[in-house]
Amino acid sequence: MRLLILLLLPLVAIAQSDDYCFSKDTSRLQTRQFSSKTAYQIVKGTDLDKQYLVPKCQPQKMWIFHRHGTRLPKKSMINKAPRVAELRDLIVNNYQVAKTKPETDALCQTDFVAIKFWKWNSSITPDMEEYLTAQGYEDLRGTAKLYQRYYPSVLPPTFNDTYYQFRHTDTQRTTESFKAFAEGLFGSLNTAHPVEIPKEDLLLRPYDYCPAFKAVNYKGEGSEFQKFHQSKLYNDTLAAISTRLGFQYTLSEDDIKLMYDMCRYEQAWNVDRNSVWCGAFLPEQITVFEYLEDLKYYYGSGYGFPENAHLNCRLVQDLLTHLSNPVSPHVVAHFGHSTGLLTLLTALGIQKDDIKLRADNYDSLTSRRWKSSLIDPFASNFVAVKYDCPGELDREKVVFFLNQQAVQLDWCSVGLCKWSDVLEKYKTIAEADCDEYYCRTGGAASLRSGVSAVLAILVSLVYIMH
Repeated sequence: MRLLILLLLPLVAIAQSDDYCFSKDTSRLQTRQFSSKTAYQIVKGTDLDKQYLVPKCQPQKMWIFHRHGTRLPKKSMINKAPRVAELRDLIVNNYQVAKTKPETDALCQTDFVAIKFWKWNSSITPDMEEYLTAQGYEDLRGTAKLYQRYYPSVLPPTFNDTYYQFRHTDTQRTTESFKAFAEGLFGSLNTAHPVEIPKEDLLLRPYDYCPAFKAVNYKGEGSEFQKFHQSKLYNDTLAAISTRLGFQYTLSEDDIKLMYDMCRYEQAWNVDRNSVWCGAFLPEQITVFEYLEDLKYYYGSGYGFPENAHLNCRLVQDLLTHLSNPVSPHVVAHFGHSTGLLTLLTALGIQKDDIKLRADNYDSLTSRRWKSSLIDPFASNFVAVKYDCPGELDREKVVFFLNQQAVQLDWCSVGLCKWSDVLEKYKTIAEADCDEYYCRTGGAASLRSGVSAVLAILVSLVYIMH
């Protein structure tokens, strides 16, 4: 009996341990908080079937802006893979040789063992930086199939270059994202093709041609990002992570962020498997990192600076023009990047908080609307669906979707907006000369035309046709 008790004591000790164990956590809520490196499959909306039907109305047209799917890291991170292996070995030494495992908040045994046997995927080489991954391809193929399932009349399964218009930026990840989306709609042997990419892509990458936008201090000295970065909370978090991993000093932030990025990327590459590096962090520590990222995007591409709402002037005009046009193309889909999506949402006033995000209000903004993890995961997408409702006075309606979730705007009825209200709401952008409007220094040289004249012609055309 005494022998049995002695054998059971270690098991009892493990059972009584309060140490967090990522590999045994069935909810893993922190995987929903990886900012722009969050996996789409984890945060996408799940009740589209309750939101797409509009009684007595028929969907007519769609306009889509789609961020590329899950990608590989930049070359700089790929080159740092050997350092991750070094950190792995140091952690193993801390726990097994130096015996500096902390008394509280230590790695659980399964998380520790997983880190111990981690290896970098050596097939990922620097020349593949930012390439779309297999999961990224599936992200886009999946969203195409899902929207086609709910809108079969608007998204027919045969490509027609008059009915459909596709456009992507000049990168491998957006090119492949377009191909994946087209495969989802038309099958693997489709003939879909995008429109030609202009030399200066002012529609999908206006930020590349706006010096003032690039020069804004969104995370430099004196910024809210920098203030939070230098805060006691943030630096205590770095120290606590170091202690958790058995270090008796605070690791450099570069090393901690490297492990954090490895966690985020690996989790997004393999949604159904745990990234062993996520076990290095407690959930509350991930929340601190998320807020730092949110401050970066809030001031870099969001509501932190009013001028950010001007940057995507052309894209808003493109949306208004195509959905106002009674003829083809009936489906317009653009494939771009994080900055494009965030500045589009900012221009439209979506996910705007009543209180500005600052370094000193982290605790009071846990329920903030501006959460880059939910707004801008890999493969994030903004979709506008135009409906015709012949039995109503205002027969034209629209529903905006963000990541498969209907957008709730206070000037619309439970996500359903009158098209006339949309045109009035965004009248300033519609009538703007984007060369003067979108960039604080006047913008890049291009064709000078607001969408108001186009809309006037379209209204006249509709009148003649009726």
